[in-house]
Amino acid sequence: MTTSSTHPSLRLRLTRAGMMLASRIGGAEPELRGLPALVRPGDTVIDIGAAHGMYAVTLSALVGPQGRVAAFEPHPRQQRTLRRWRRLLGAPQLELTPSAVGPAAGSVTMRLPIVLGLPIYGRAHLTEGAAEPGPRERSRLWSTPMTSVDAWVESTGAGPVSFIKADVEGFEPQVLEGAAATIDRDRPAVLLEIEDRHLERYGTVAAEVVAEIRRRWPDYRMHVWRDEAWQPVDEVTLAARNYLFAVPESFARA
Repeated sequence: MTTSSTHPSLRLRLTRAGMMLASRIGGAEPELRGLPALVRPGDTVIDIGAAHGMYAVTLSALVGPQGRVAAFEPHPRQQRTLRRWRRLLGAPQLELTPSAVGPAAGSVTMRLPIVLGLPIYGRAHLTEGAAEPGPRERSRLWSTPMTSVDAWVESTGAGPVSFIKADVEGFEPQVLEGAAATIDRDRPAVLLEIEDRHLERYGTVAAEVVAEIRRRWPDYRMHVWRDEAWQPVDEVTLAARNYLFAVPESFARA
């Protein structure tokens, strides 16, 4: 990527500052404040389930114009928002892929719940492998392409990848399945939403997900963002929904 500057645009830096303020008053996830410990200028990072860009924008400011933020989002409405962010903030490092992410490439169906006539975008999820909704639950369905992290890395020649965030309403284990080669190769820090209420839709629970991560990558340790630092923890609890899996080198390099 060619650019005349090695620094993020002023608009991008101001927007990131606004995100940091929002994270302190409950308007954005507090884990945003922990990203500088993991991401540095020039990095290649991945945001899966980018939604309206809370992480993608913050990561774009951290990696700068010489870095790369691969944002994956399957919903057209949120795709439009991400494209606007890229244009308005002068952030060519923010690259949108209009796709879901899972274990392999293909075409899949998404479900968007409707509650009291309103779409709940934050609860949209893949139908493949998911339990059927109740008979009174309303939803909209649409088709979307799906790729895997490993397929994207191979097709784009990206890497090394230093950080992956995934918030996909219970489909996180399938994302990891499709990212195994990249994690093995690059040892990125991985931030996952892990909640039983979403995972159970796909027939698993938090304890099983964590056990599989520890089996597959025994040198990774689990952390939560607490007291303005990444704190090691042993199990998933109701006190947090986002969990960081990282090797010690993830912190040393930032």
